Amino acid sequence: YKACEPHVVQDRVVTLERCYRELVALAAQRRAKLEESRRLWKFFWDMGEEEAWIREQSQILSSDDFGKDLTSVLRLTSKHNAFRDEMSGRAGPLQQTVSEGRQLVAEGHFGAAEVAERIREIEEQWEQLEALSSERERRLQQASNLYQFQADANDMEAWLLDALRLVSSSEVGHDEYSTQSLVKKHKEVEEEIHNHRPALDALHEQARSLPPAFAHSPEVDGRLPALEQRYEELVTLAEHRKQALQDALNLYKMFSEADACGLWIGEREYWIETMDVPEKLEDLEVVQQRFETLEPEMNNLASRIAAVNEIASCLLGTDHRNKDSIQGTQEQLNTRWQQFQTLASRKKEALTSALSIQNYYLECNETKAWMREKTKVIESTQGLGNDLAGVMALQRKLAGMERDLEAIQGKVQDLREEATRLAEQHPEQATAILDRLSEVDGTWDELRETMRHREESLGEASKLQAFLRDLDDFQAWLLRTQTAIASEDVPATLPEAERLLSLHETIRNEVDHYKDDYQRLRAIGEEVTQGHTDAQHMFLQQRLQALDTGWNELGQMWENRHQLLSRAYAFQIFLRDTKQVEGVLSNQEYVLTHTSMPSSLQAAEAAIKKHEDFMTTMEANGERIKGLVDSGRKLIMEDSLHAEKVQEKVNSIDSRHRKNQEAAQDLLARLRDNRELQHFLQDCQELTLWINEKMLSAQDMSYDEARNLHTKWQKHQAFMAELASNKGWLEKIQKEGQQLTAEKPELEPVVRAKLDDLQQLWEELEARTQTKAQCLFDANRAELFTQSCSALEAWLSGLQAQLHSDDYGKDLTSVNILLKKQQMLENQMDVREKEVEGLKSQALALSQEDSNTVEVDGKLQAVENRFTELRAPLQERCQKLLASKEEHQFNRDLEDEILWVKERMPMAVSTDHGKDLPTVQLLIKKNQTLQKEIQGHQPRINDIVGRWQRLGCSGLEAELQGRVEALQEMWQELQNQVDLRHARLEQAQIAQQFYFDAAEAEAWMGEQELHMISEDKAKDELIAQAMVKKHLVMEQALEDYAQTIHQLSIQSRDMVNNGHPESERITLRQGQVDKLYASLKDLTEERRAKLQEHLRLCQLKREVDDLEQWISEREVVAASHELGQDYEHVTMLRDKFREFSRDTSTIGQERVDGVNRLADDMISAGHSENATIAEWKDSLNEAWADLLELIDTRSQMLAASYELHRFYHDARETLSQVQNKQKQLPDEVGRDLNTAEAMQRMHSAYEHDIQALSTQVKQVQDDAARLQKAYAGEKADDIRRHEQSVSEAWADLLSSSNGRRQLLLDTVDKFRFFRMVRDLLLWMDGVNLQIDAQEKPRDVSAADLVIKNHQGIKAEVEARTDSFNACISMGNELLAKSHYASDKITEKLTQLQDRRREINDKWREKMDWLQIVMEVLMFGRDASMAEAWLASQEPIVRSAELGSNVDEVENLIKRHEGFQKSVAAWEERFLALEKLTTLEENERREREKEEARKRRSVTPPLPESVATTPQSQLLDRQHAPSDSHDNRSSGERGLSLELPSLNGIDPDSESTQISETSGTVNGSRLDSVSKGKEPSPVPSPKPRSKLPALGTDPAQSATLPLRMPDSSASEQMEGMLYRKQEMESHSKKAANRSWQNIFCIVRKGSLGFYKDSKNASNGIPYHGEVPVSLQGAQCNVALDYKKRKHVFKLGLTDGKEYLFQAKDEAEMSSWMRVINAAATCTPTPQGTAEEQPPLISKGMSRTLSMPPVSPNSGPEGTVTLRSKETKEKDREKRFSFFKKNK
Repeated sequence: YKACEPHVVQDRVVTLERCYRELVALAAQRRAKLEESRRLWKFFWDMGEEEAWIREQSQILSSDDFGKDLTSVLRLTSKHNAFRDEMSGRAGPLQQTVSEGRQLVAEGHFGAAEVAERIREIEEQWEQLEALSSERERRLQQASNLYQFQADANDMEAWLLDALRLVSSSEVGHDEYSTQSLVKKHKEVEEEIHNHRPALDALHEQARSLPPAFAHSPEVDGRLPALEQRYEELVTLAEHRKQALQDALNLYKMFSEADACGLWIGEREYWIETMDVPEKLEDLEVVQQRFETLEPEMNNLASRIAAVNEIASCLLGTDHRNKDSIQGTQEQLNTRWQQFQTLASRKKEALTSALSIQNYYLECNETKAWMREKTKVIESTQGLGNDLAGVMALQRKLAGMERDLEAIQGKVQDLREEATRLAEQHPEQATAILDRLSEVDGTWDELRETMRHREESLGEASKLQAFLRDLDDFQAWLLRTQTAIASEDVPATLPEAERLLSLHETIRNEVDHYKDDYQRLRAIGEEVTQGHTDAQHMFLQQRLQALDTGWNELGQMWENRHQLLSRAYAFQIFLRDTKQVEGVLSNQEYVLTHTSMPSSLQAAEAAIKKHEDFMTTMEANGERIKGLVDSGRKLIMEDSLHAEKVQEKVNSIDSRHRKNQEAAQDLLARLRDNRELQHFLQDCQELTLWINEKMLSAQDMSYDEARNLHTKWQKHQAFMAELASNKGWLEKIQKEGQQLTAEKPELEPVVRAKLDDLQQLWEELEARTQTKAQCLFDANRAELFTQSCSALEAWLSGLQAQLHSDDYGKDLTSVNILLKKQQMLENQMDVREKEVEGLKSQALALSQEDSNTVEVDGKLQAVENRFTELRAPLQERCQKLLASKEEHQFNRDLEDEILWVKERMPMAVSTDHGKDLPTVQLLIKKNQTLQKEIQGHQPRINDIVGRWQRLGCSGLEAELQGRVEALQEMWQELQNQVDLRHARLEQAQIAQQFYFDAAEAEAWMGEQELHMISEDKAKDELIAQAMVKKHLVMEQALEDYAQTIHQLSIQSRDMVNNGHPESERITLRQGQVDKLYASLKDLTEERRAKLQEHLRLCQLKREVDDLEQWISEREVVAASHELGQDYEHVTMLRDKFREFSRDTSTIGQERVDGVNRLADDMISAGHSENATIAEWKDSLNEAWADLLELIDTRSQMLAASYELHRFYHDARETLSQVQNKQKQLPDEVGRDLNTAEAMQRMHSAYEHDIQALSTQVKQVQDDAARLQKAYAGEKADDIRRHEQSVSEAWADLLSSSNGRRQLLLDTVDKFRFFRMVRDLLLWMDGVNLQIDAQEKPRDVSAADLVIKNHQGIKAEVEARTDSFNACISMGNELLAKSHYASDKITEKLTQLQDRRREINDKWREKMDWLQIVMEVLMFGRDASMAEAWLASQEPIVRSAELGSNVDEVENLIKRHEGFQKSVAAWEERFLALEKLTTLEENERREREKEEARKRRSVTPPLPESVATTPQSQLLDRQHAPSDSHDNRSSGERGLSLELPSLNGIDPDSESTQISETSGTVNGSRLDSVSKGKEPSPVPSPKPRSKLPALGTDPAQSATLPLRMPDSSASEQMEGMLYRKQEMESHSKKAANRSWQNIFCIVRKGSLGFYKDSKNASNGIPYHGEVPVSLQGAQCNVALDYKKRKHVFKLGLTDGKEYLFQAKDEAEMSSWMRVINAAATCTPTPQGTAEEQPPLISKGMSRTLSMPPVSPNSGPEGTVTLRSKETKEKDREKRFSFFKKNK
């Protein structure tokens, strides 16, 4: 060893460090490049994947398959939607990849060009893909619309065919009920037809929305007309069928109504024919009353027959096929009705005739009794008349007797007429009728003779009687007047206030009139009562004192009432005026608020004028409103009652009036502003038009010819002069506009715009005018200048000749003409002056251009000089003409005024003052008109005088002075004469007015005097009242006329005092009027007293006569002895008599008291007929007392009869009701629980009804006990017999009711028990289906879920324990009660208990099997994980790499240490896998039991066939539950074995390379499984299900227990069901929850709906509904739906819920079984094992596979079990399937 040099080592270290750094740098560079390369190729890889996906989807989207029907289109649409979602999901990653690529490009990557190109290609392909997607979506939508249209059209066509079949039916029913049912159904069909019209319109909309290629195709274009045609045909047929059904219904109604009417007529005909007319009056009244009840029934029947005839007429009018039958029925019914009417009329006439005879006899008897009674009353008055009281009583009785005699005389006369009529109608009874009349006449003669003798013995009444009569009259008047004055009525309207005030004044006049009567009565009363102390006179003295008090109170009451009415009248007047004023104010407010601003000057001026008129009207109304406000305030101070309301009205009116005034002023100001604006706008418009017109002239440039150049220049000069003269127009408008804007700033925008436009137009016109003038001047300046000077000189020469004229006018007309000419000359001078100015400018221009300026200046100077010289003469001539005009005008005005005064002077000095009032009034009007003319003419006279004074001052001739002074004198004379004539006419008018009023007063009083002297007397009360009222009205009119007479007197005195020329005549006329008025008042008072006295007598006579007649009529009823024939009759009599008694007592007593009070008042007032009044009063009181006694007697008799008949009636009625209730007890007990419960409820109601009868029975028994005490003999026995019949019938009814109640209770309990049993059996069937329909667990989580669901079934079973116990307890209770259906109850109870045990056993077997499956699946999961771990670690342990350097070796050592740690961690898992499962434990225990049995057995070993018996027994036990469960099923019993996959690995994918050892090991597991308990297999499905064949392939094995295959995945079922959708989602109910009959198909785990089998075969779903998936669905019996039978419920996982109705229970169970099987089936992938990706290694699949147990192997299928000695070997082999590395 040689030591190395240190520097060498150092150099080597430095070199090594440098190399290391270089290596690190190179590695970093290499890493960066590799990273960039990775990013590039990752981008290309992602882009490649996206491109491949885009190409694949582009090919799919380019497909021409758009579906052949609606289902396929919907499926393709769903796929396309999924593609769009996928496309949206890929868009994000694609954009991210593209952004990464762009980032590479931005970073300058070495592959940037390729990256950019790739990005562009991908983006183009993506855009193409989006376009293809949109196009395909559009075409799919079009195809969907087409197929949807076809499906809807097919549905519409099918519905139309069904509806046509219904409406084409000829069935119209066989009776009224069936026809009504058909009509109801047809209404539903019509409603359905009407509801399908929108569907047909929707088809049209769908067809219009289709693309043209589809819309014009035959299957679309030709479909709709056919549907429309069929629909119209359907509507027509529906109308025809409706009419046919209505005719049939009318026919049946007519027949039924005709039969009912005929039946009624038959019954009533029999009743009338068998009815005899009785002879007694009481019987006749009963029969008549019953006959009267027939009339309403006949009226009702007549209306029904009319309805039948109407229906028959309608049917006959439609040419009905049963025309003969209808006509025959109608004629038969009408004939019977006419016959019945004739029969009833004859019977009624006979009854009426008999009743009239009996009533005649009764009236004869009553009249004779009445006359005898009056005779006794007259005879009883012999002892009266000795004193004042006796005289008064005698007079009252005799007065009443006279009225009675008059009434009796009328009654006798009526009886004579009645007897004559009855004798003629009934000759056979004429003798008896006339004999009765003779007896009445005899009695009447006796009564009159007695009355005549008594009257002769009675003297006249004393003075006292007259005084008492007058006193009674005065007190009655005083009471009436106080009552009238004491009224508290407050008038609510103005007419009512006037009426009440007038009536109150009438009362005042009446009080004044009665003042003399009061004083006279007071004096007579003191004279009569003086010196008398007896009771009668003391009472009379008290009445006189009361009279004084009442008279004083009357005056005070009148004053108070008058004050109240006056205030009320003033208030009503105020309200009336207020209402009128409010109307005026409302009209003003409406006008003020609805006035709009006019848009033209004329309209603005008219509006202002109209508004000024309106304001004038407002001012006129303002005075009225002011007066109303003042009167209201005055009323407030006087009347406190209405002060608040009046104040409110006054304030409202005052405020509204002020507001209207302000609004009117404001509106006037706005209208005036608007007028100014419109005036300005109109001026602007006129100026604009003028400017435009002149603009046309200024634009005319035709001046080429030299001959007319000067004319054009002159015209243009005149045009320029006119333009200059009108510039003031523009300035005026501008000034007005500026002033308008200054005053009204709000108008500035409009005004400013107009002014700017005008200024612009004017400037343009001036510019064009100057341009044209310059052009004309420039055309030929020299010639133009010369012509202009010559023309101007010629005009000046003519003007000079006119100015030298001496003609200044001879009269006013000629002067005016000369002045007009002068004005024209002055205007021409102004124009010519402007021409001269123009010549100056021309001359200046010519002087600059031409050298010959001397001639031009000379001409111009000459023209200017002549023009200046003519100015002064022109002004002088103008002044002379004006002076001449003024002189001539004054002369004419002076002549006119003198002539006017002369014309008026004759009228002023006229002495014609008129001969009557109209003539005087006419003359006064004419004189007033003349005065107004004079006043209006005064300013003209003053003007004439003033002008004359000015003329005199100016030195005119003085000859006019005389004429002016004459005019002034005539004018003054005219004024004086007019005033004098006015005074004379006024005096004449006053005199004529007095004569006219006096003549009218005399005529009126003369007419009234004729009425007052009349001696007419009233014959009755009405005429007397009318006469009194008429007289009071006349008297009031006379009182009112006193004011007129007084006014005439004042007027006459004033004229006499003033010295009127006709004073004597006026005084004489006034004296005549006063005398006539005084005599008329005296006549009025006399006639009023006579009329009032006669009126009171007539009133009393009418009251007494009416009351006595009324009492006599009541006595006839009260004296009847009819007590009733039966209960109805006596009830009717009692009720009528009670009402009669009540009415008589209340009404009669009040009337009698009123008549007595009236009679007493008249007697006490001293009426002249006192004796007559007293007689009337006594007679009335006696008749009233007799009537009350008769009423009391008859009431007692009717009450006793009513009690007896009521008992008979109640007993018969109660017995009838009890017997009817006995008959109403049915024998039926019901066929099911509902009917039994209904019958039980009916029986409860029945018992409630008979309980109500118990009260009636008790009442009958009590009444019988009470009546037996009051009656004896036959009536007592009859009462006892009725009571016994009721009691016996009641006892029988109670017994029958109790027996039936117990029977119904037993029946209801039986049906309740049966229903509970049926519900529990159905529920157990559902549980059984749930147990059998559970899905096959394929992994641990699925097995855990299945176990939880199975435990949920157990919880449900346990929850039903109470229901089972209650049902069993109920059955045992029924058996214990010895129920009549004990055999059926025992049978049902046994069936329920057996099924319950079966369900429990089946659940336990299934639970054991699921636990074993769980353990096996958990073992498979753990083994799979272990194998995966072994496979991942195998390369580590088999690797031959040992490392080439230290670092590699160290890394390998570390990795191996990690492997050892991992092996240590997995050791526990492998030990857990070695533990025996429950399946192996069971197998071990079975094997130990078998070995122990073999050791104990001494017999030789059994043959192989016997040894395998347990295996066969095991299979038998497996088959037994299925057989017992499938007794209800008619399907096949073939079984197949299907093994679940482990962790998703299907058994078919196992490898065929299986070692014998592994087969043995796994065979031990299988053997143990085969010996365990197996759950009952799924019931075999319907024949449509396809069962897989049983195979013996050893590859079909698994480490799971044997189980029946689930064949529901391939089972399908179809048929018609009624469907109703309940829920649309979990929280939303379905919009349409009606029942629909549809065709349903269960296929491949889905449920499809179709209209019928034809649509199902064509793939057309019902209304386009997509088939619903049954995965996870729940189907069970709809126990909560009670409206229909055989209904089951289907709930889907998305929340939808349906109800289905099957035709019977068997069909419902089949559908539920198939749907539940489909719901629990997990769809497995189809295809071979090679198509499924292996999830675990083949070694593991070989390890976990085991040979199948074939059912065909029988007992030879035994499997070798593993032993303890082979455990290690098994363990080694279980994990030794690793491939060796070669």
